[in-house]
Amino acid sequence: MLRWSAVFLFVPCLAFADNWPSFRGPHADGHADAKDLPITWSETENIRWKTAIPGKAWSSPVVWNDQIWLTNAQPDGKKLFAVCVDRQTGRIIHDIVVFSPDKPAFCYPYNSPASPTPAIEPGRVYVHFGSTGTACLDTATGKILWTRQDLPCDHWRGAGSSPILFENLLILTFDGFDRQYLAALDKMTGHTVWKRDRDIDYGTTNGDYKKAYSTPIVIDVGGSPQLISPSAGATQAFDPRTGKELWRVQSGGMNAAARPLYGLGMVFASSADGGFKLFAVRPDGHGDVTATKVAWKNNRGVPTRCSFLLLAERLFLVNESGVTSLVDAKTGKTTWQGRPNGAFSSSPIFADGRVYVCNETDGSSYVLEPGDEMKVLAVNKLDDGCMASPAAVGKSLFLRTKTHLYCIEKK
Repeated sequence: MLRWSAVFLFVPCLAFADNWPSFRGPHADGHADAKDLPITWSETENIRWKTAIPGKAWSSPVVWNDQIWLTNAQPDGKKLFAVCVDRQTGRIIHDIVVFSPDKPAFCYPYNSPASPTPAIEPGRVYVHFGSTGTACLDTATGKILWTRQDLPCDHWRGAGSSPILFENLLILTFDGFDRQYLAALDKMTGHTVWKRDRDIDYGTTNGDYKKAYSTPIVIDVGGSPQLISPSAGATQAFDPRTGKELWRVQSGGMNAAARPLYGLGMVFASSADGGFKLFAVRPDGHGDVTATKVAWKNNRGVPTRCSFLLLAERLFLVNESGVTSLVDAKTGKTTWQGRPNGAFSSSPIFADGRVYVCNETDGSSYVLEPGDEMKVLAVNKLDDGCMASPAAVGKSLFLRTKTHLYCIEKK
């Protein structure tokens, strides 16, 4: 019988406490340490609090101690906010205008002006709005400590890649229509430590085929960290301290959005639209490892937006049209498929032995039990759907719908 457990990444020990510090949680893989979460809820059942968050923003909440932070935006993008909510009561503590661009960049209606999820650590929260700006705020006072608005990129459809923290660095990803690069900033000052152009042969001059939205991970391989960053055309590994490229897979595709995973000695990544779709690569190579280190590929029901979960030796996928799949992580073979109703952009999380995944259209959230197939334990309805991915901390499930932030707990 398989044991459905987390596979830990190169994450600071402090992040493993009662917190949700960045996109995909304390282990960067959608696994939560939360226990005793509710299986059922509704607008009148197991809701500890519900707080209105007006605006248009798809970023996920992050949690540190008694604070929840998220970004927000006016629908026209002319005001961009950092919002802090009290974890115990749902009261808004800070609602700070961080940037007020005179001419907001175009954002595709399906995206939002505030889609990247913040990153948080003791005393500081980092908010990112793509090329519009990045800022560091003091979590106690809400004071803006530094900003950067000089990292250019035409996102064309809007930004989506979230910032990540590694040692003294805040690492940002810019995969736009006109240019594609990563930048690492000194998290204390905001100064650039390194900047690395993608240097990918996309096989086209059309910038629409060069875009991506993925958030990288940092893994440990033989005692050395690797920054794994999917993009259009290729997935690359860098030294996170210097930006030096270590290896790449010419995976093809475009619009890569899923955050990669690491486990069983392999990196699991998606090329989204086109290319390899879903693939596994052994991260112990150098240079172009497409022909030597790719273990398998799979193109059945692969999501273009949602990140996936590694559950023991299987990958759990949910794509935008609602197809759910289990894939053998060692071989790449699809072992089961199902189909909940609705459309999905929110990424699933695994907590307390169950999978939680949220519909974007009708407010339904599915609670699933893993096994040889995914058993539906409950379908729970709220007033609106979720574009943001959930967070789970302590005994609480935090869901951001298109209009509200919920704290869901057993009563």
